Amino acid sequence: MSFLFRLPWILPALAVLLQACGAAHPRAAFDPKIAPPPPNYADLSVWAAHPLKSDAADRSPNPRMPEPPAGDRVDVFFLYPTTYTGARRAERYWNAAADDPAVNRKTDSTTILYQATIFNNTGRVFAPRYRQAHLHSFYGKDKTSAAQALDLAYADVRTAFLFYLEHWNEGRPFILAGHSQGARHGMYLIRELIENTPLEKQLVAAYLVGWPVADTFFRKITPCKTPQETGCFCSWRTFERAFGQRHAFQPDIVCTNPLIWTTQENVYAPKTMNRGAILRKFGVSYPQVCDAEVYRGILLCSKPKFPGSFFFRRKNYHVGDLNLYYFNVRENARERAEAFFKTE
Repeated sequence: MSFLFRLPWILPALAVLLQACGAAHPRAAFDPKIAPPPPNYADLSVWAAHPLKSDAADRSPNPRMPEPPAGDRVDVFFLYPTTYTGARRAERYWNAAADDPAVNRKTDSTTILYQATIFNNTGRVFAPRYRQAHLHSFYGKDKTSAAQALDLAYADVRTAFLFYLEHWNEGRPFILAGHSQGARHGMYLIRELIENTPLEKQLVAAYLVGWPVADTFFRKITPCKTPQETGCFCSWRTFERAFGQRHAFQPDIVCTNPLIWTTQENVYAPKTMNRGAILRKFGVSYPQVCDAEVYRGILLCSKPKFPGSFFFRRKNYHVGDLNLYYFNVRENARERAEAFFKTE
């Protein structure tokens, strides 16, 4: 579930999993007494992205091709994935401190720059820092402590969302987007605070990517079935095609094809439909980098082709869930926002 594993010749900002092996991680059980203090969301420094400050989410992926300004009609609440991976000795506790400078630099230079920017042509981007659970929470044997660490992280996300609603939303429609750990928290946020409440009418769409969402998880909100549908959610987890065909076993998990925006299985979308990936250097796009097909709860993807891809041998493309389809997601978020206003 990590976002960060640096490879000097390939995907330096995408990172690929498995820092857990041999890295710093919690050795004792979760103890709330030593958890970092909760963030104060009135302080803009505990927002990785916020429209009232300059941050990495403001960057344009098309610096030579200006796009129409996003304006302030829509907000985007973005929840970043795990960047607290045990890369340093200090990263040995169950939860990261929201004011940890090293973790925050890592977060801002990777997921905020390479993922949150997907949505900055659709609306104002808000991305709260939170006491994220350690990467070890997803791989370790102490499931009780892991659950407690995730609960603590979710508590921050919940607090941040409520603070955003009270102080900055002002009734605007919003997109909820998250990847990996962030998508997990976003699921519970929707189920607890949005679904079957007045806020449901403000939800443009949710992008809950890189985390399995069961088709029975929500009581009312359904998977998006068309590119223009609103008030719904999209979700996918990306695997190399042959590997995925051998190992997929979760047909009850929602999977969206981010090239054609349907959940229908075995409908192949060729790479010619891929408008571009952002992978190695921000601002450099790789069009037609890969295809997509929904299969038994996962997204099948033929091996992406880009400079240096020869060295990319992993079969789980989790880190590229959003970035392999960067411009398709970017276009779709704006399309759904425009459709939202047409149906008001």
